[in-house]
Amino acid sequence: MSFRIDERGWGLDVIRLESPNFDARPDGATVDLIVIHNISLPPSQFGGDWIDDLFLNRLDPTAHPYFETIHRFQVSSHFLIKRDGTIKQYVSCDDRAWHAGVSAWRGRTRCNDFAIGIELEGDDYSAFESVQYNTLTHLTQSLIEKYPSIQGIAGHSEIAPGRKTDPGVYFDWLRYEKEASIPAQWRLLA
Repeated sequence: MSFRIDERGWGLDVIRLESPNFDARPDGATVDLIVIHNISLPPSQFGGDWIDDLFLNRLDPTAHPYFETIHRFQVSSHFLIKRDGTIKQYVSCDDRAWHAGVSAWRGRTRCNDFAIGIELEGDDYSAFESVQYNTLTHLTQSLIEKYPSIQGIAGHSEIAPGRKTDPGVYFDWLRYEKEASIPAQWRLLA
């Protein structure tokens, strides 16, 4: 399995669903961070297309009580890796997806300006699937090849401490780092 990222920042081997929730990165911004998230809609329920609907601004607020609280959010991510390893892309990696919110990494704020967001279908209470780690590993390697400026990988909880908890305690950082051959210094939070 491998993924290729084209000259416009789109994966060639992924399901492409273009979100309206993005804008241009600031002039001179360099992609140098990958942020790992988790998401499930409704919370702790897997499967279905609700995540797509959220990122595409078409979430039906009457479909589930929780959706009434979030259906107006304008959010996105670059990628989503489903429980079965399927990968979807919503925003070109060359553009700024709206995934990190108020955030900081190594003294810089506004992580959306310089980060690629990867959502894993999951929650803070469940282990992730082996196939998700496999897909994440291959996607990470493809992103590093396309964007050699990448020098860090962080969880959403690390760039928005106290506000976010994902990818959660069940995300196996050691497994991911080993399988994706991530340099140890990339995870330093300094």
